[in-house]
Amino acid sequence: MAITVQQIRPVAHLPLILGVVRKLDIATIIDDLIPPNPANVLSCGRGVEALTLAILDGHHALYKVGARLEERGLLSLLQAGLERTALNDYRLGQILDALFATNLNRVFGAIALRTLAVYAIPTPWLHQDTTTITLYGAYEEATRDNGQASAEPAAPVPPRPAYGHSKDGRDDLKQVLLSLGVSSDGGLPLRVGVRDGNTSDSTETLVAIEECLALGLEGVRGIVADSKAYCKRTLGLCLEKQVGLITLVPRTCAVRQELEEWGRQQGALPLLLEKPGRTRQESLRQWHGQSVGRCVEVEYSDGRVVLEALRFVVVHSSQLAQQAALTYAKTQAHEAERVAEHIRGVEARRFACAADAETALADYEGRGQGRRGRRPRPWRSHALHYRVEACQQRKKRARRGRPPKAEQPQEEVYYRLRVEVTALERAQDEHGWFVLATTVGAAMCADTEVLQVYQEQNTTVEPGFRWIKNPAAITPVWLEKPERIAALAMLTVVGLLVYALIQRQVRLYLQHSGQQVPGNKGATTIPTAAVVLSLFVQVMMVQLEVDKRVSLQVYGLQDHHLMVCDALGIDRLWYESPPTGQNSRVNATPP
Repeated sequence: MAITVQQIRPVAHLPLILGVVRKLDIATIIDDLIPPNPANVLSCGRGVEALTLAILDGHHALYKVGARLEERGLLSLLQAGLERTALNDYRLGQILDALFATNLNRVFGAIALRTLAVYAIPTPWLHQDTTTITLYGAYEEATRDNGQASAEPAAPVPPRPAYGHSKDGRDDLKQVLLSLGVSSDGGLPLRVGVRDGNTSDSTETLVAIEECLALGLEGVRGIVADSKAYCKRTLGLCLEKQVGLITLVPRTCAVRQELEEWGRQQGALPLLLEKPGRTRQESLRQWHGQSVGRCVEVEYSDGRVVLEALRFVVVHSSQLAQQAALTYAKTQAHEAERVAEHIRGVEARRFACAADAETALADYEGRGQGRRGRRPRPWRSHALHYRVEACQQRKKRARRGRPPKAEQPQEEVYYRLRVEVTALERAQDEHGWFVLATTVGAAMCADTEVLQVYQEQNTTVEPGFRWIKNPAAITPVWLEKPERIAALAMLTVVGLLVYALIQRQVRLYLQHSGQQVPGNKGATTIPTAAVVLSLFVQVMMVQLEVDKRVSLQVYGLQDHHLMVCDALGIDRLWYESPPTGQNSRVNATPP
């Protein structure tokens, strides 16, 4: 019996991804919105599947998609008889143009609603945040026509690459703004927006709220956002539309400063939440807080600015207090070195008269002649006190040589500054305070739930942005046309949707079934999506010729791989039965 290995295809996690995409009917949804042209071998729906696979495989450059999927052995799974040449960058660029022309919000909204329906995912809260996509290339910074500001555009307006505040630290590159709204359950992106590169975050929050309302999601109690959402217009919009909003009040707001001072005067506030420390050495983490009402200015759509009663939750966090105390101690230690150097320079100066010394003292204290306005504060954690000191020293002789024995030494008076330094100690209760503002009443949402919902901001939208910023995502990008930038950004968020869905469903399945999968540090019931996908690295499709008969065999497939398929509700045949030829499952890695 002659056995010949013809091909080895490292399919890895891509059949799993394609199975999830097919379960969500993404290709069908897109082909309904963009009917296929018989002249095209590849429909828009199948092209989106290919791009989603490429994004989750880390090779999203359009000219690499076909070659990479061929290496992975995915062309036959993607479409029967599909060849690598059909996935050329020209056709994929056409698909991106068609997606943008169809309205990206409409396309992604249909996919998000389908996901919620298939997996029965509740959406009590939506978390809103923004990030930037850095652009390489000479993109033109086009101007907007403000002549008809109220008129609705006849076609979708592409985002304008522009210089703005770069969250990547690349102020030398142009960018566009990516806005996401994700679910509190699993961190699934449900809304996406791609804006001009210099769009203000506070302005984007208003648009994001309107788009969230347009989704028509059932059971949504409100929107959660960071401090950029706290402004008069946003509060007025939420009160007008009766939208629940939970946001952090910025430190610069007078109402926050007043409420933090109020909280310090109250003594012990009620315990809202208690969690164990993240490490064995870390103490118990506690959050104390209480709701209070204050009247603040809000702006309505007709331009009226009025005072409205708003609910604020004043919170003290023991964890934040400990972190702030450690940070203050480090800052004080670094500042002490600079203070010591400053003192050496000040005390080394000599003055001929007391008036000159007093003038220098006034300059150091920030009250010198001609100075106006607030006194400067060069030292944040130390208090420096200057005083003039008169000193005597032997006067230098005018003549050279040894002085006569009868000559009496002469003394002269000079003046210098002495500096006394005191390290400022901050009271323990000054650390760890923050204030949340909400338009949700206490009867509908208790203080503890308000705090918990806001804390979910760090476990929902933030991990998604970190994933988008990794090397497998779309930044930095060069696509020649802003329309394609927006479309590819939307498809990246589709990839994030699949990525987050895998993590949510696998964790739920493992917790309910009491099973585990291999993790980075042993078996686990809460693997990340990255860990789940890495489990499939060893899975390969091998094409063998046995006595002139071609067969396909799957190598490296193990029980936990099939468990992941069950968790996502996709057919095991994505791995057990290739579309052509015969195969057998082998639970061993190839030699």
